[in-house]
Amino acid sequence: MKYSRQREAIYRAVRQSCSHPTADTVYEQVRDENPQISLGTVYRNLNQLVDGGMLTKIAMPYDGDRFDGRMDEHYHMICTGCGKVVDVNLLSLSQLDSEILQKTGFRVSAHHMVLEGTCEDCAARKPSA
Repeated sequence: MKYSRQREAIYRAVRQSCSHPTADTVYEQVRDENPQISLGTVYRNLNQLVDGGMLTKIAMPYDGDRFDGRMDEHYHMICTGCGKVVDVNLLSLSQLDSEILQKTGFRVSAHHMVLEGTCEDCAARKPSA
């Protein structure tokens, strides 16, 4: 992948964020530094960075995709109350991979798990029954 200042700014914006930003959020942040950048350029570069293995795209079930600069094995939880996306480290799914291989002959090469629920803050705001 050829270097560009715009792509570097986009990559840095995602890597420095803990909030798993959308393309629109990245655009707003990068536009402060580079007013001429277009939303299309941000989308195109985010997808190139994902294709190049430098970022992860988190497909959101009810909203726009989010992007993650953390490349180690981890999963994501989405709060259905506020929409916050949080990283979660779980035990490796290698036992499941082995069981799937044994039962079906299918070799799992990747996991993309998104857990939905209510974050601690939203749960605290709900009145107890």
